[in-house]
Amino acid sequence: MNYDTARKVLIEQTITNQDNPDALLIRMQQGKPPIPGQVTSILLALKVTFEALKEVTTLDRELAYALYLLSIRTQQLFAVGRKNGIDWPPVFKEDLLRIAAACESIFSGTWRNS
Repeated sequence: MNYDTARKVLIEQTITNQDNPDALLIRMQQGKPPIPGQVTSILLALKVTFEALKEVTTLDRELAYALYLLSIRTQQLFAVGRKNGIDWPPVFKEDLLRIAAACESIFSGTWRNS
């Protein structure tokens, strides 16, 4: 995966539109778990993005918004879902924490393991 593909994956998984009904945020808003391999693809895209941008001092707005949604909005949706009785997959919370740590790493320029 190259940077352009990674950036596209992150944006498509977060910035919701009708073109991608299986985007992570849409699925979570509907109370559905991620599809198999979805979290792995997001984590890979985050690592590729980190490597490509670790020396960069600015991020484009669309990517920054996607990273925000991945790190903050997914946590909010997880909490709301749990409160509403959704039985998320067993390791989904940890996956979201890994995603948030990777997003933080992109913002800081230093890789942070969760």
